[in-house]
Amino acid sequence: MKIAIAQCAPALGAMARNIEMHREWIAKARAADARLVVFPELSLTGYYLKDLAADMACAAEDPRLAPIAEASRDIDVSAGFVERSADAKLHIAQGYWAGGTLRHVHRKVYLPTYGIFDDGRYFGPGDRFTTFDSAAGVAGLAICEDLWHLSVPYLYAIGGASVILAPAASPGRGVAEGGDLGTAASCRMMDRFYAQYLTVYVVFANRVGHEDGIGFWGGSEVIGPDGSVCARAKDWDEELLVAEIDPELVARERSRNPLLRDEHPDLVFRVLAERMGVRVAALSSDRTE
Repeated sequence: MKIAIAQCAPALGAMARNIEMHREWIAKARAADARLVVFPELSLTGYYLKDLAADMACAAEDPRLAPIAEASRDIDVSAGFVERSADAKLHIAQGYWAGGTLRHVHRKVYLPTYGIFDDGRYFGPGDRFTTFDSAAGVAGLAICEDLWHLSVPYLYAIGGASVILAPAASPGRGVAEGGDLGTAASCRMMDRFYAQYLTVYVVFANRVGHEDGIGFWGGSEVIGPDGSVCARAKDWDEELLVAEIDPELVARERSRNPLLRDEHPDLVFRVLAERMGVRVAALSSDRTE
């Protein structure tokens, strides 16, 4: 099956314009026979919103998002927006629409507040990592910084995910050995590591364009559960990246490389609980009533 990444350049603070842009990219993905199209982080609003965040925020079922739902009737769509929760908190969110309805929303948990990042100043963190059914199989969403915390893809893989959708707004920074962009080198190494050792597909959907003097480098890619590069977009330019994925490859790779099968999440949980001073009697080998 085919999936697509819309490596696009959203306009900052122009939601109506960005919705029309999404419809155009969705049409391109549909024409390419993709079953799913994934957009970058905050693709409907732009990233460096700062004081514009509240103006761009909406509930997950807001009528302004209806065109995205409508476009998802014959192709699944994952896009980023600012969600205003029922208790009026603002969250960086990524929705997943299918069959004309919103099926899942993930709120970014890890909000960077270092270097050029200031997410934690304007947004509240999410509090869960939940898998869901997608066109590509059981999936988990990890928004940009979420993926840099190794517990996140681990939790998804243990939870049954065969694909991790990773929308991002990653700025280009530094130069790696050999002349490659430092950010790109780090992201590509991370994507391949998670994919190969957790035997999952990693769908890294990064944006391009400039905001507030910051350039986003693109380089979106789909990495297979054997660590191979299924498809990779060029740096800096807009592109519809289309990749073919094989859900059967996950099963074959997990048979060949049974690291996930041999994991002991109960042991991990018990050790973490002990470190936090919590007694977990139900999982203890020397359980006492």
